[in-house]
Amino acid sequence: MIIGEAGRAAQTVFGDVASRAPVYGGGGGGTFEMDPAELDTVIGLWEDQLTKITEDAQTIRAISDNLRAPGTDPASTGYASTGLDSLQALEDQNESMRKYVQGYVEKLKAARGKTVAADQVAGDTFAQAR
Repeated sequence: MIIGEAGRAAQTVFGDVASRAPVYGGGGGGTFEMDPAELDTVIGLWEDQLTKITEDAQTIRAISDNLRAPGTDPASTGYASTGLDSLQALEDQNESMRKYVQGYVEKLKAARGKTVAADQVAGDTFAQAR
């Protein structure tokens, strides 16, 4: 079940896989809440995405390294030059996406750490109150 903006965003990125890892929307202001297990699931999905992005980068680089003009005529060399320009743009976009996802994973891990710490403090406070 997908609930809230975070859930819809995860479903957009991960498709049907996200429907097996619910993300529960919280209050307004672009915030949402998850327990540590839910965060672990979401982090795992983003790390899988990061792996795919990294693999794509290797594929793009291999294609770029092997792209050669089929001939020495201007049309052939133009084809190769345009192809390399397009692959460079794709490589730049891929690198930007990789950096974004790496940063997002780091933020999710920090949020998980804060959630675990807050749960520990709440548990300790509850235990002392008994």
